[in-house]
Amino acid sequence: MTLTVTDLSITRGGVPVLEGLDFELEPGKALILRGPNGIGKTTLLRTLAGLQPPLAGTIAGAEDTVAYAGHSDGLKPTLSVVENLRFWASVFGARDIQAALDAYGLNDLAERHAGNLSAGQKRRLGLSRLLVTGRPIWMLDEPTVSLDRNAVAMFADAVRRHLGQGGSALIATHIDLGLDGEVLDVGPYKAKPQPIDDFDGGFL
Repeated sequence: MTLTVTDLSITRGGVPVLEGLDFELEPGKALILRGPNGIGKTTLLRTLAGLQPPLAGTIAGAEDTVAYAGHSDGLKPTLSVVENLRFWASVFGARDIQAALDAYGLNDLAERHAGNLSAGQKRRLGLSRLLVTGRPIWMLDEPTVSLDRNAVAMFADAVRRHLGQGGSALIATHIDLGLDGEVLDVGPYKAKPQPIDDFDGGFL
């Protein structure tokens, strides 16, 4: 499934942040989002994932194909690692969670409550959810936050396997993951300031 974005404009809090975006994300490909903090990368990902409507433009190919991982790990702290994965697997109609446990080195933590994990372990568990969604398009917002070098390598390997199976990934990150993908710098698409209506200086 190819994700096609045409003349897309998006807002944050009602204020335009990016405009005129055009790109395609094809199966087997990764696209790395770059740009300064606050420019709208998170807002773009949320819009593409269907969590908020665009201001203008079209998004084709995202319907029921996107798995989104934002800043929150989406974990239930009173459930164990295995129970969290089983919960998410049931949401998406999956059965096998072993591949997710293996990919992020979670087998030794399988029975530990998520609330007792370190920040890095929680992040690994949060990212492992992607493997039970069955969704071909992954959208990831700064996925390596709280990860050490070994865990970053686990994540990069998981993405490579996903791409090798015909999936695709759109990733907002400032680090080099060693992926064979293109870079989309959203800086040139920053929305122009909106004109302020004329004000005659009078008083009510």
